[in-house]
Amino acid sequence: MTDQQTNGAAAEDNSPQFSMQRIYVRDLSFEAPKSPQIFRQSWEPSVALDLNTKQKALEGDFHEVVLTLSVTVKNGEEVAFIAEVQQAGIFLIKNLDAASMSHTLGAFCPNILFPYARETLDSLVTRGSFPALMLSPVNFDALYAQEMQRMQEAGEAPTMQ
Repeated sequence: MTDQQTNGAAAEDNSPQFSMQRIYVRDLSFEAPKSPQIFRQSWEPSVALDLNTKQKALEGDFHEVVLTLSVTVKNGEEVAFIAEVQQAGIFLIKNLDAASMSHTLGAFCPNILFPYARETLDSLVTRGSFPALMLSPVNFDALYAQEMQRMQEAGEAPTMQ
């Protein structure tokens, strides 16, 4: 290898790298506490969605990101069903500065995981004999920006688990 090739290889090693290694369901639950009575009522649902993300560093440059979607659907005052999925992914992320790493783990990776989590919840709900649950897309970049602003106003430092 010439000096120029060696220097080029060294420069490549310091360039930012991102790759998805694995997407998987970490936890899944479904409960329909008012079955079968709920199926005999007129259907006027209200949907409450709670979402959360967490990440942790694994060995080397690998990171696990877990997106949790929890849905509670009520028909009137009664809970029709509660469904939750923890959709996780392992990502290889190298050579990013702290701000870019935080944004990648807090917004970019959840954006990748969301369609998988949405499909898993929809499938789970239809298997419970309820109408399809078509969740709207989520702007994780906006949520990340809001969280960073909240932390800055509260004087908190972003944490990497």
